[in-house]
Amino acid sequence: MTAGEAGGGTQVKSAVRTVELLEYFAGRPGMHSLAAVQEAVGYPKSSLYMLLRTLVDLGWVETDATGTRYGIGVRALLVGTSYIDGDEVVAAARPTLDRLADDTAETVHLARLDGTNVVHLATRQSQHHLRPFTRVGRRLPAHSTALGKALLSTYPDERVRELLPPTLPAPTGNTVTDRERLIEELHRVREQGFAVDREENTVGLRCYAVAIPYRTPARDAISCSVPVARLTPAHEQTVKDALFDARDRLTLATRRL
Repeated sequence: MTAGEAGGGTQVKSAVRTVELLEYFAGRPGMHSLAAVQEAVGYPKSSLYMLLRTLVDLGWVETDATGTRYGIGVRALLVGTSYIDGDEVVAAARPTLDRLADDTAETVHLARLDGTNVVHLATRQSQHHLRPFTRVGRRLPAHSTALGKALLSTYPDERVRELLPPTLPAPTGNTVTDRERLIEELHRVREQGFAVDREENTVGLRCYAVAIPYRTPARDAISCSVPVARLTPAHEQTVKDALFDARDRLTLATRRL
């Protein structure tokens, strides 16, 4: 009998520690010493070492030539790829993302809300030389991104207060760091149907996003990112119109999910 069965749903400590370790490495690319990992997670050194060696043997964690530094392993990539390959929304969104990228000539994203963050599930890169950095699996704060604000706007104000602390981290000097000011902005997002990140996550980059209402509250959103250096009023309107069109097409494509 497992600890979960015996405790009526109590978490199994070893499983929790395994997941926490993998999330630690996933959030900090590169190799890390045992001391650095221990300081971050707080496990006893002996049990941490044994857990790391087990994960290395299984391919979930990798170690360097010295055997003293650790990082995320290739099996984590395989699981992440499987998640993307098997997700019905990602599959349904592919034609819509392709068309949105063609209509705007900019970088577009499909992202999912995960707690207080958004995670990129699919991207289409702009062909312009000046374009934002992006990758599938990138995790960003919801409050400082258009994607996140579009999704948070589908939640009641009280739920947003439960999710977010009163003072929010500031990736840039433009980020809204007061939760109540953010909630006021979310009211405007609901009214206008789209959210805007005004260089709040990356200086020099403006992003527009709309939530996909196949669930309530919404789980997924699509966005278009534009370097401010080439953003004109006409191009901004093109981006907004293209996003609304993409939202409508993707809403139809996901209506049975």
